Amino acid sequence: MPTTRYTHRLLILLMLLAISTAVFLFWQSRGSWDLILPFRGQKIIALLLTGSAIAVATIVFQTLTTNRILTPSIMGLDALYLLLQIVAVAVLGGSGYAQLDARWQFLIDVVLMMGVAGLLFGVLMRYFNRELYRLLLIGVIFGVLCRSLTSFVSRVLSPEDYAVFQGAAFAQFNRIDSTLLGVAAICMIICLAIIWHNRHVLDIIALGRNPAIGLGINHKRVMTGLMMTVAALVAISTALVGPVLFFGLLVSALTYRLFPVPYHRILLPAAALLAGLVLVAGQLIFERLLGFAATLSVAVELLGGVVFIILLLKAKRL
Repeated sequence: MPTTRYTHRLLILLMLLAISTAVFLFWQSRGSWDLILPFRGQKIIALLLTGSAIAVATIVFQTLTTNRILTPSIMGLDALYLLLQIVAVAVLGGSGYAQLDARWQFLIDVVLMMGVAGLLFGVLMRYFNRELYRLLLIGVIFGVLCRSLTSFVSRVLSPEDYAVFQGAAFAQFNRIDSTLLGVAAICMIICLAIIWHNRHVLDIIALGRNPAIGLGINHKRVMTGLMMTVAALVAISTALVGPVLFFGLLVSALTYRLFPVPYHRILLPAAALLAGLVLVAGQLIFERLLGFAATLSVAVELLGGVVFIILLLKAKRL
């Protein structure tokens, strides 16, 4: 049975992830275990949750849009996040921004990003009933507007303040604030549970709008609900680690390559396991072997960008 073969692949991924996690926790551990294990354990939980959220959000977004090149970043939430950070730096200054309460900053970022997502998919979808791509085009224009405003504000910053903004402009898998981890984990687990509950609905949605309606799916309500769930996962993960453009695309491409099946009961856990494996193994290499000579987020974005170009070239040939 094909599904049995893919179940075996899931188990192999789970085993590789468990090995990577054990090595990350116990290798090169000098000092008190009471300090080492909680510190590394929090980092592992943050990597697994963030990776799962981004990967699952990308798989669901590509199913809803029936396009395997698009990612949730097209909604412009990462551009809004950068605009919020640079406005905060411009208003408060670099030192004032650094002293902000991380919990309030996280809450404001998530609420504003969810507000934009709610405007896109909760309000505008009523006016563009069947035109999902027009909504996505509005998201692209919104993202361009935010990036233009970010570029404009950056020109009035001092070099010291701009350096502070640059620190917030890239994903930081290594410096996740532990005080935010509990709230973010609860929100992410709720969103992932909602998506898992709708895994069979996603199989039907992947067939297209008309077949889904013919099979009894309330297409508009399901699309709105799942898009809002995807937006929540993107907003929370972006507010937690920073903007990540191509990581979801990299993991989804690997998932479709290793698991060429239409069943989301296989695709969703596969994407989550692959994302966790990439982040944990990558962080292990960059942190322990390379001694922080480079950052994982830069390498992930580079590989994701290469995958994006390859997918574009393949799509052009078809």
